Amino acid sequence: MTADRADALLAQQYENHPYPARDPRDESKRLIVGSPGHLREIDHWVFAAGRPASTPLRALFAGGGTGDGTIMLAAQLRAAGRPGRVTWLDRSAAARRIAEARAAARGLDNIDFVEASLLDLPKLGLGPFDYVDCCGVLHHLPDPAAGLAALLSVLAPGGGLGLMVYAPYGRTGVYMLQDALRLLAPDAEPLADRLDAARRVLRHLPQSAWLRFNRGFADHITGGDAGLADLLLNPRDRAYTVAEFHALLAAHGLTVAAWMEPMRYDPDTYLPDPRLRAHAARLDPVGRAALAESLCGNIGMHVVYAYRADEPRTAPDAKDPARVPVAREMPGEELARAILPDGTLSFLFDGLRAPVPLPPQATAILRLVDGVRSVGDIGDALAGRGIAPAVFARAWHETFSRLVSVNRLLLAPPA
Repeated sequence: MTADRADALLAQQYENHPYPARDPRDESKRLIVGSPGHLREIDHWVFAAGRPASTPLRALFAGGGTGDGTIMLAAQLRAAGRPGRVTWLDRSAAARRIAEARAAARGLDNIDFVEASLLDLPKLGLGPFDYVDCCGVLHHLPDPAAGLAALLSVLAPGGGLGLMVYAPYGRTGVYMLQDALRLLAPDAEPLADRLDAARRVLRHLPQSAWLRFNRGFADHITGGDAGLADLLLNPRDRAYTVAEFHALLAAHGLTVAAWMEPMRYDPDTYLPDPRLRAHAARLDPVGRAALAESLCGNIGMHVVYAYRADEPRTAPDAKDPARVPVAREMPGEELARAILPDGTLSFLFDGLRAPVPLPPQATAILRLVDGVRSVGDIGDALAGRGIAPAVFARAWHETFSRLVSVNRLLLAPPA
């Protein structure tokens, strides 16, 4: 299959089955949130909580599909009373109709829709953009490096990117079934016939098939025809290890601000043995992340926030009393209630449960995290309850460092 032919098949697939399958009527029920593209994550990880919230944000979602990221960020900007505009860009007219209907259902007027390929960005006259998002697209391109270069062509100085690409170990079983379906349902056949073959294969999948053991995704079960085609019939689907993705980014002068969630890329999460931790400590950051990926085996996609290496930024100082902590989604009060009797919060990462130990004062601290109070305000309030400043400082450092590693507690930008 030539690259041109694969690209034509890919375009046809997404035109016939826009991905992911979405019903605009569902907008009245819920807002789909995730990474990358979340406003609070962009503030914290891309701009190091230093870009004033009053500064308009110009954002691009390249390969916006049916609009999940676009709708999320536009709705979050409006809810927060933040200025800015979001540009949706995709070459699928069918996906555009769905994304536009979703925006209309929410009454969002801060979105611009552009029907074009992201590879044409250098000549479209769009941008520059402070934030460029490309989720699940680079790994389908004939030349991912050219795609990344196109994204960088419209990135404003001081801006950053949110990217997602597939990862191989967590997609164990997928590529085996893709190979099988290329033999049983070659791409010369109509897509409807190939989908029928895929459904028949899944109904009779041998008990030993690796896809049966992989619980990291469910597109082939709950995603409808769009999900089934995207997962198992995709004409071009490349997965990247940590090292391979890092190399792609570094070749374009990019540095990673965070792998999401950071705790998943920390080998200590999977190595309780002190001797093994000592060995892991000798590795550089990329080596440590690669080790974590190999150990856990369930990372099916890499989500990163990145920026130009020649535009370094300093991580925000959570000890600064003027900083305002903010819970990403679950409010601080709910996080406090979720702390178990043993003092841990339990997180589930694609079937792997990971406990996060917190200090005894974490419950009281989290109940005061409301996105308004500063670190100093929280310390003062707890001092009035008999918690000494030095005790609070230690407990706050432990609480924040552990919850930022699971992307649950972040720092807000200055007003």
